[in-house]
Amino acid sequence: MSPRTNTSLINAERISKSFGIKPLLDEVSVGVHEGERIGVVGLNGGGKTTLLEILAGIAEPDSGRISRVGDIHVATVTQGGDLDPEITVADAVVGAEVAEHEWAGDARIRGILAGIGVDEILHRKVGELSGGQRRRTALAAALVTDSDLLILDEPTNHLDIEGVYWLAEHLVNRRSALIVVTHDRWFLDTVATRTWEVHSGRVDEYEGGYNDWVFARAERARQADAAEERRRNLARKELAWLRRGAPARTSKPRYRVEAAEKLIANVPPPRDTVELSAFAKRRLGRVVIELENAHLTTPSSGDVEGRVLLDDATWRLAPGERVGLVGVNGSGKTTLLRALAGEVPVAPGRRIEGKTVSIGWLRQELDDLDPDLRLLDAVEEVAGTVMLGDKELSAGQLAERLGFSPARQRTPVGDLSGGERRRLQFTRVLMAEPNVLLLDEPTNDLDIDTLQQVEDLLDGWAGTLVVISHDRYLIERVCDSTWALFGDGKLTNLPRGIEQYLERRAADQSAAPAKKAAPAAEQKPASSTGGLSAAEHQAARKEFNAVERKLEKLAKEIAKIHEKMAAFDQSDYAGLGELTERLRVAEGETADLEERWLELSELVG
Repeated sequence: MSPRTNTSLINAERISKSFGIKPLLDEVSVGVHEGERIGVVGLNGGGKTTLLEILAGIAEPDSGRISRVGDIHVATVTQGGDLDPEITVADAVVGAEVAEHEWAGDARIRGILAGIGVDEILHRKVGELSGGQRRRTALAAALVTDSDLLILDEPTNHLDIEGVYWLAEHLVNRRSALIVVTHDRWFLDTVATRTWEVHSGRVDEYEGGYNDWVFARAERARQADAAEERRRNLARKELAWLRRGAPARTSKPRYRVEAAEKLIANVPPPRDTVELSAFAKRRLGRVVIELENAHLTTPSSGDVEGRVLLDDATWRLAPGERVGLVGVNGSGKTTLLRALAGEVPVAPGRRIEGKTVSIGWLRQELDDLDPDLRLLDAVEEVAGTVMLGDKELSAGQLAERLGFSPARQRTPVGDLSGGERRRLQFTRVLMAEPNVLLLDEPTNDLDIDTLQQVEDLLDGWAGTLVVISHDRYLIERVCDSTWALFGDGKLTNLPRGIEQYLERRAADQSAAPAKKAAPAAEQKPASSTGGLSAAEHQAARKEFNAVERKLEKLAKEIAKIHEKMAAFDQSDYAGLGELTERLRVAEGETADLEERWLELSELVG
């Protein structure tokens, strides 16, 4: 951990901020010192972003005082963003006044552009970008500055596993101080030297990152003999996972090992894999879902055929198997999940499904529910009770486990935020008592407390599980094996998990420039169309043009949504939630299309 110095950059003294009758911050006093890296955690809507905006000078507190060092340089990235839509990405990142040869010759800047993933879009206008690309552009613009303090709100959104790993390394090696709001627990534990928990109008401070915060919460609950039994047990259970299940996370010398071991002495492992597997076999039988000699392609676009994702691949899911599925955006993970569910063909291979299989599928798209239906009614519409492990829960109890208070359960579906509707969708999936769960980015819009509840539920769930996620912590926490799509037509097992995935990706990227630089005599003969036949080149060009048209259409749609949100009544939470969800869906579609656009651009030249 970086030593805490006496040089204070920003001090907040007894600041308060309310929206309506809800106090988000109540006489909070915090300080940021030179070299500190502070992670900010707490429930959604609890005041994290408000605290960041006040410290950054974007918003003013209702009362209290903010003091800053006179010549401090602060770089801020908020979730909203305010980039000029008429300038290029390069100008937004390094400034129009800087000549291209100057910044292009700077290895530090080139490394940031590549690490954040904007090096391929430098000459595009900001107004043409998707929401994810704009966020990455704003992040790159902040990182290239020589700032004393970086203030970042959810910087890992729209980054894949590699991008999150790169960003963590970059921030740890910077000299500047950092305040970051994040729900990514691996990132938090890797980056933070201190943690602020924003809750109930207060800010509690802890030394260290996620490991240390979990320990401190569990210890605080033990000492106070807290009434919140479930939350205390979850913290202790999570600590047991950190101490037993992932030793590399607990090697920091600041850990009070003896106290931690005493605290978890009687806590069982997060899940009994052998018992759950045996129970899953009784529920599922020997055959779950099998893909034999499967051939899988992306969806076709007009007259253009999709690209090959799997070619003559065989994959057999076993009873009780818990799989994490990883790959870059656009690698075909969601399409593979659809193939497992039987929604897309795998011919000339075949898909085999066991007779007792019942699939529960958490898609990225939200369920289309009656907006006037109460939340609890929407859950009970599926079932009144559910068995999770050896426990029976009512619809209301399961909804409460996933963050819906009894009062909130009476809320109409149409008044829920995008994150709440996501949780409702997951609740409905579990209520159907599936024995095979397919989860596509289940951590979207969930805060850390809710993530812990989700993982606790999955610990006691007996069945086969396949999870797509960019959340490295979730994959390592709930899955027993990791598989990856590398774009080579194969499904690759990774015995060492995410670490092996990152090593393989780094090796592939290192090999690509070497292959391009190989002597012409050693390369395959290339036609004027980059090695493609004339027919293949024409087909690629047609798809390229079609993708560009779709991207332009989505860009206009996203711009209109932003305009509506800017002019919207901020007190209309239901309306804002609907717009936010529309924006998320449009940005997700854009991100997928952008990946394909980059691939096609290399083919057509």
